[in-house]
Amino acid sequence: MKYVLLSFILFILLIFPGNSSGQKRLANQPEAPPLLKTTLQDAKVKNKSLQLPSGSVTLIDALTAALRNNPMLAVYSFEIRAREAQTLQASFRPNPEVGIELENFAGSAPLRGFGESELTLSVGQLIELGGKRSKRTEVAALNSDLAAWDYEIARLLVFSEVVKSFNAVLVAQKKVELQSEIIVIAEQFLQRIEYRVKAGNLSPAETARARVELSSNQILLQTAQRELNSTRHRLAAAWGSEQPSFDKVSGDLHAIVSIPPFKSIIKLISQNPQVARRAVEIQMREKELQLAKANRLPDPTIAGGYRRLNDAGAGAFVMSLSIPLQIFNRNQGNIESAKVKSRQAAYQKQVVELELKVRLAKSYNRLVSVHQEIQILKTNILVQAEKAYQTINQGYNMGKFSFLDLLDAQRTLFDVRSRYLDALREYHFQRAEIEQLVGQDLSSIQKNN
Repeated sequence: MKYVLLSFILFILLIFPGNSSGQKRLANQPEAPPLLKTTLQDAKVKNKSLQLPSGSVTLIDALTAALRNNPMLAVYSFEIRAREAQTLQASFRPNPEVGIELENFAGSAPLRGFGESELTLSVGQLIELGGKRSKRTEVAALNSDLAAWDYEIARLLVFSEVVKSFNAVLVAQKKVELQSEIIVIAEQFLQRIEYRVKAGNLSPAETARARVELSSNQILLQTAQRELNSTRHRLAAAWGSEQPSFDKVSGDLHAIVSIPPFKSIIKLISQNPQVARRAVEIQMREKELQLAKANRLPDPTIAGGYRRLNDAGAGAFVMSLSIPLQIFNRNQGNIESAKVKSRQAAYQKQVVELELKVRLAKSYNRLVSVHQEIQILKTNILVQAEKAYQTINQGYNMGKFSFLDLLDAQRTLFDVRSRYLDALREYHFQRAEIEQLVGQDLSSIQKNN
């Protein structure tokens, strides 16, 4: 019997040529866009190791915490590992099959017992032809590369959302400060009016008007505080926190850069990870087509074993070869489907590029518009509103203007300040949109052009 077992081992070695173990392949990690690379380098230089930002938080603090702890990024990271495991699985050969066959027993005489029985032990192996194994592994490997690109796309999205949320908190803080300043002024007006009413210089109706104005501003302050709380929660959610652990954010809303020409920006759209991902997808679809064509080749199964003939008290080796007849199913449907998907992937790449260019044009035009609005507000409207308020305030103290005139000037000034903050928020929002689309900081684009 030991010779039988030895024969089995030799047979297995003969029908399993080459390396039959799996091939572990890690996903190709794409290079980070310049926008992300700069931020990651800054974080490394500053040795940012915080888990939950606290105290006064800067933009680099928020970005570092989000890129390290964002739950969505963790999901994409696990997806990469899962697809790498699928690549390993795809690289394995089919398992051999062991068969045991017992013939000519428990029948009628003379086959009533086991004296005339025949026992066959066999091992069979499916032999894949046409490079199916390597092609299957290539498809799975490219699929894991797609997951790596999805991760990079998600990182850029998180980066952009953090920048938007951070500046939203910064604007909300400024609006709370602005509204608090309005209330202080309204309280001072009320005191002045009450003093003049007691002195008999004003009608008591003016006191009622001042109180109404103060109450209205207090309501607006509460609204601004709720908005601040909402934006703080949104920012904290970027690094997976349910509650904000920081006190405030610190940044420069007035950091406005000149806008590069549109032609200098749009040519960078090809560097967007979504475009690069589609290029990898095209490669994967081509490999899928090659695999589908290879699968139309029949795979033979070779089997060999040992047969024991009890009636003769002897044994012998047996071998068999079976090949599927590709008469009806030649994988025609899968081949046609792979051809269609291959062509589809090329068109999808064009669609993605067009969509990104449309988004870029929309954000660019909005950015140019709001940039002009900021300049006009800062250099003209804010100056004139401040001047008008100071003039009317001084004239009111001298009795030249009514309370309504002063109130109207005050409202105009603070409405312009609020509008200026809204314009700054919109500027940083559209700038973040553009930088996400091209993967670069606007200021670096300006320098390179």
